[in-house]
Amino acid sequence: MSSKNKPAPLPIDSMIGGYRILRRLAAGGFGVVYLALDGAGQQVAIKEYLPASLALREPGERLPRVLPEKLSLYRLGLKSFFEEGRSLAQLSHPSVVSVLNFFRENETVYMVMNYLEGANLQEFILTARDLKTAKVLRESTIRSLFDEVLRGLRIVHQHKMLHLDIKPANIFITDDDRAVLIDFGAAREVLSKEGSFIRPMYTPGFAAPEMYRRGEAMGPWTDIYAIGACIYACMQGVPPHAAPQRQEKDRLAQSLARLRGVYSDRLIEIVEWCMASDPKARPQSVFALQKELNREGERRHTRLSMAEKMRLQLGALVGDTRRSRQKIGGARDAPRP
Repeated sequence: MSSKNKPAPLPIDSMIGGYRILRRLAAGGFGVVYLALDGAGQQVAIKEYLPASLALREPGERLPRVLPEKLSLYRLGLKSFFEEGRSLAQLSHPSVVSVLNFFRENETVYMVMNYLEGANLQEFILTARDLKTAKVLRESTIRSLFDEVLRGLRIVHQHKMLHLDIKPANIFITDDDRAVLIDFGAAREVLSKEGSFIRPMYTPGFAAPEMYRRGEAMGPWTDIYAIGACIYACMQGVPPHAAPQRQEKDRLAQSLARLRGVYSDRLIEIVEWCMASDPKARPQSVFALQKELNREGERRHTRLSMAEKMRLQLGALVGDTRRSRQKIGGARDAPRP
């Protein structure tokens, strides 16, 4: 099935599980995210499992059509997506997307989440990069932002879960000043290990080397690599080279060396530590990374919240970032629960 034939979204005003579909928010390789209303008239985001590589759906239809030879793989991903919803529903942390409900219908699974308003970190980085200042994001902003993200990630890891798709497009900065991890990748990970389409599933630059190798153990260190890559993107304005490229010729130290004097040596060392090619050479837990990122004397305390600092730094409130969305095009493929 070609990627050109993406499954059609559910028709507007469809009712599923007691929710009414208002519009499509986003679509990616793994499904569609809708804005919907619950029975009380509250807005929610609903994520539908519908991998474009395994299923088709014609406009106006509700049921996906899965080719017989793809059915076992489709069901494997479905099971993983369902389990991910069940696990996320048990988590309660302001920095992790809230799963309110999940249910089976239309021969697939739906995950109901809080609808968040704001912009993702990718959009902030692109807006800041366009300003062409020496620092894409200030060090104090980066430290505050990732302190918040790591608090949420630590809870995820304590529940024996991994995110597996941390990237700036999946770190959402809400209008009420929270950084929230969205769009977990468990189903994506299961399918990549079983199917023959590993590379397109990962976002180059943010996926750890072990994600490209079958049978290699993944753990907290895999998400920590992605955190390091996100910090790098906040400093450089672009993603680092993809792991396979780094194995051929690793330019990470060279790229970071250019930032000495712009950012503290310690922050640069933290990025190198997180992005070590050898998983054992990285921080083995979020706690170990938090300790280094929060070292007293390194932090620049301020009364402004992390999101306020970001918005002030970018020259306006969220307006600049919203205007920049038109420029981003394909970069905004992240669901926005």
